[in-house]
Amino acid sequence: MENQLVWKDEYSIGVDTIDKEHKRLFKIINKLFAFSEEEKKSQWACQEGIKFFKDHAMKHFAEEEKYMASIDYKDIQTHKHIHAAFRQKTLPALEEELEQSDFSPEAVDHFLGVCAGWLIGHTQTEDRAITGESSSKWGDLLPSDQVNALEKTIVQLIYDMFQLESRAISEVYGGEKFGRGIYYRLVYGTRQDEKWEIVLVFEEKLLINTVGKVLGLHTNKLDSMLINATRYTAQQFVGRIREHLPDADLEEMQEENLLTYEQFQKLFEKEQPQVSLLFDTGTGYFAFCAIAPHLLENGVGNAINSDNAIAEIEEYLTQHEASKAAQKPKILVIDDSLTIRQGMKQLLEENYEISMASSGLAAIRSITLDRPDLVLLDYEMPVCDGRQVLEMIRSDETLTDLPVFFLTGRVDPESVKKVIPLKPEGYLSKYLKPEEIKSNIDKFFERKNG
Repeated sequence: MENQLVWKDEYSIGVDTIDKEHKRLFKIINKLFAFSEEEKKSQWACQEGIKFFKDHAMKHFAEEEKYMASIDYKDIQTHKHIHAAFRQKTLPALEEELEQSDFSPEAVDHFLGVCAGWLIGHTQTEDRAITGESSSKWGDLLPSDQVNALEKTIVQLIYDMFQLESRAISEVYGGEKFGRGIYYRLVYGTRQDEKWEIVLVFEEKLLINTVGKVLGLHTNKLDSMLINATRYTAQQFVGRIREHLPDADLEEMQEENLLTYEQFQKLFEKEQPQVSLLFDTGTGYFAFCAIAPHLLENGVGNAINSDNAIAEIEEYLTQHEASKAAQKPKILVIDDSLTIRQGMKQLLEENYEISMASSGLAAIRSITLDRPDLVLLDYEMPVCDGRQVLEMIRSDETLTDLPVFFLTGRVDPESVKKVIPLKPEGYLSKYLKPEEIKSNIDKFFERKNG
């Protein structure tokens, strides 16, 4: 049986009733994994199994929320919001995929993989915060009804301004990098002398395909005209949604900055957002983040004003293009072992930009947001093994040529035979000396660039 969700002691949060339910959900998912591998089972039986998991998960959510209320857990509303997002957005989208594919094996695997990944991540972060072992990352989010209203407003505005049918793909965007991004920060004051920061993140190709086309620009490159047009378009955009930020009472804009990704990351790590939404517009990603109220500190970036706007934008574009030219090749390391991931990062980070993923699901998200130049993929992982992850990658026609090396301890003929049709770039044994692994990777890029 290839797929098994293994319960580990570290998943326990120390509350007996919750831990027992988590274990039970693990068992249900494992039964469904085993069930999905038996091709003779009927679609009706598969539907019933998934319905049982869904109903049991919803029952568990209700019982967990009841427990949180009994101990007066301070972040109960945030926790309930996360439950609601999974129940109202994630599960319906997965069920729609199942129905449209007539419960294909791939769709069933995707359903189970997402549910398993969500359950593990939620258990280790938000559930652990119930006992005080950690703190919720999203403790300051606006109530779900306000976030939903804002989400609908943004979707409508994107359509009104650019005729793009967009959809929210995350209500808890964590500041992950997607493609080449432009990070535009606006600061607004309130009548209570507080300040709100709003950061809009545009994928570069989104700007070129929207604002650029409105301007009649026939280019695939950012320039001063496009950046200036984006600034004023963004200000109008925020102006139209200010009324949908409850209790914000925003007055006129006080400051604006163009940020590098590193500056954006530091800002995001330092402050907890009240709103953090990620949208897929069909032609590029867009994020809307609001952080408030707090007292801002210096050092975020130079404020743009009428005296320095031209110089600041030209400097930003120069840095943006320089960062492109100096950008190291990107490698994504996919391995469930933290030791392996960190070891590969230390081995390669001097010459390459390294990102890491601990599961197939995290890997697909990372590849979608920021395509790497090379993937190093572990063969043996829980939930989705390396072969299944590579199948998911190859199922996307835009990723059929993405180079993937298996980095694994399994180099037996049977394992190799299974993945040959998926066209991996090759195999690297984990038992090779580190310098040999790096030498093989260096040679790959030399061939690619030669």
